[in-house]
Amino acid sequence: MLDYKNRFLFIAGPCVIEDKSMTMEIAHFLKEMTLKYPVLFVFKASYDKANRTSIDSYRGPGLKKGIKILDEVKRKLNVPVLSDVHCVHQVAAVKDVLDIIQIPAFLCRQTDLVVEVAKTKKIVNIKKAQFMSPYDMEHVIKKIEHTGNKKIILTERGASFGYNNLVVDFRSMLVMKKFGFPVVFDVTHSLQKPSAASGISGGDREFAEPLAFAAAACGVDGLFLEVHPDPKKALSDKHTSLALSQVEPLLQKVIKIKEAAQ
Repeated sequence: MLDYKNRFLFIAGPCVIEDKSMTMEIAHFLKEMTLKYPVLFVFKASYDKANRTSIDSYRGPGLKKGIKILDEVKRKLNVPVLSDVHCVHQVAAVKDVLDIIQIPAFLCRQTDLVVEVAKTKKIVNIKKAQFMSPYDMEHVIKKIEHTGNKKIILTERGASFGYNNLVVDFRSMLVMKKFGFPVVFDVTHSLQKPSAASGISGGDREFAEPLAFAAAACGVDGLFLEVHPDPKKALSDKHTSLALSQVEPLLQKVIKIKEAAQ
């Protein structure tokens, strides 16, 4: 059982699985790096990006091939893995591999999907939708608890601010913490400018550190980062993913802020 309630969560990995070699490279780097810090590292990657802006955008290797790669990461590196599901039929195929099953922000109000994931009794990471109030997440929590599952993580990923833009209301994290479950801040998705870059999402990775630092000062229970060996060549979220070299300096400072804020 993952000690996700008593350790600072560090969820990180590429936005989408591009190939097995790169996925293993990123996972190995992150595992070795996080061994030096008091965090619980969870490797994240999507096998299918079902919510891409354009029909021409790369979606990933698909469920069957992608979940095999995540299983290999889990077994070879002995790290917990997280990925997202987009429809009810995917749940049965991933539940025996994933340690944490994620409900994407756009789907967090889809009752059938939320309930099906909750029935697995796995840890459920619910991303708050860009269009939702943090107070409304209480109703999502009740859907999960209705199945008897109380293993819940809530994730903030920014709120819609007009067209093609997101802002972060740090009060949201404090509101959600009152529900009694760990709250994670998704740094890189909060930097997005959705659909603003000619059929793909743009964004501003330069603001990753200050937003992560502010979340740490607010007492967030974990961070979520999308990382890539060469972000400019990433097949998804290339404008907001962090380079591997940026990860450790950010984590070091976040831990110091957390310690100072206690």
